Amino acid sequence: MAVADQPATKGREDARERVLSAAYRLFCQYGTRSVGIDRIIAESGVAKMTMYRHFRSKDDLILAVLERRGHEWTEGWVQREVTSRATEPAERLLTIFEIFDEWFHQLTFEGCTFVNVLLEITDHDSPIHQASREHLRVIRQFLGDLAEAAGVRDPEMFAAQWHILLKGSIVTAAEGDLDAARRARAIGELLLERELARPGD
Repeated sequence: MAVADQPATKGREDARERVLSAAYRLFCQYGTRSVGIDRIIAESGVAKMTMYRHFRSKDDLILAVLERRGHEWTEGWVQREVTSRATEPAERLLTIFEIFDEWFHQLTFEGCTFVNVLLEITDHDSPIHQASREHLRVIRQFLGDLAEAAGVRDPEMFAAQWHILLKGSIVTAAEGDLDAARRARAIGELLLERELARPGD
């Protein structure tokens, strides 16, 4: 029986993946408000009933996309590239601007999905809004861990400042300044130099 059920199970998994992949691509590129369920269904090639079997609502689909974005963008790209390209914590902080610079120059650059969703879903009690904030907190935590390892006195404050630089560079790149990451890095170097030059308590 288990062997006979495998094709049906695989078909359900494939359908869910097609829906999620289509939604991921569309939401990240065009935002969640402008993309409707009908377009996702059309691009995924599944029936509407099939989609709702896997995702009860558009909100559930958005949450799934945010989760995937966290795995693929935050963990699978930013954190992986930073840790593989540099060994020292301070250099890893600066390396983020290096990979952002490469990202900004790609034709597929789509901005920060978490920030975009926050701006679209302004209700702070919304699970989608809260999920976006949580994904951004994970990024700040990563920055804070690097700052603490680098010897920064107040890693949490530093991480908040560094995160502002990163998000600001993304917005500036979206405006058309593709060298925004390099400009942000120059500011980051000054901030990091000042922090590491402070005498200990």
